[in-house]
Amino acid sequence: MLLLDTPPPDRHSLAEDVQGMLIGSTLVALGLQFLRASELITGQIAGLALIVSYPTGISFGLVFFALNLPFYVLAVRQLGWRFTVKNFVAVTTMSAMTDLMPFVLTIGDLHPAVGAALFGVLAGIGLLSLFRHGATLGGVGIVALWLQDTRGIKAGNVQLGFDLCVFAVALLLFPLDRVGWSLLGAVILNVIITVNHRRDRYIARS
Repeated sequence: MLLLDTPPPDRHSLAEDVQGMLIGSTLVALGLQFLRASELITGQIAGLALIVSYPTGISFGLVFFALNLPFYVLAVRQLGWRFTVKNFVAVTTMSAMTDLMPFVLTIGDLHPAVGAALFGVLAGIGLLSLFRHGATLGGVGIVALWLQDTRGIKAGNVQLGFDLCVFAVALLLFPLDRVGWSLLGAVILNVIITVNHRRDRYIARS
């Protein structure tokens, strides 16, 4: 019988995965608090969720969770059930934390440059933690890791390309200065991922 605390050499133990995914989800959720305090957006599915939640008042966590559902089909087919379950858990955890944190954390006046930078750093490190433990926050992250592992295209570059599309839409809906500061946060996040996440170190596996 395979013990959970004695995994194969290429995998973390269950306890290690739990703490790594919890840390990663928490850091991203915290980063989003700074982003929302500055009324900024970001790229990827989180950006789309913010674009929907700001004008409608619908819970960010609910929108983010719903938008991620279609991507699990690709995850199951291309990356396996293990990866898919980890993503589902990470997305659910981050969605809940993002909506619950405002009840225990209040952020006052915050310059958008600071909010964008803090989001980029926290979310970038949080995603690296998730990547290391075989998970992402769903959506574009699933596509990005799949392309990195099968085509050698860096995950950060894939996400940055999608981000540009999201920001193009944002330019039609939000003031130019908000979009500009938001882009700063997205660039910081993706630079951190591009520099630090390498295919020969951590590869998503089923």
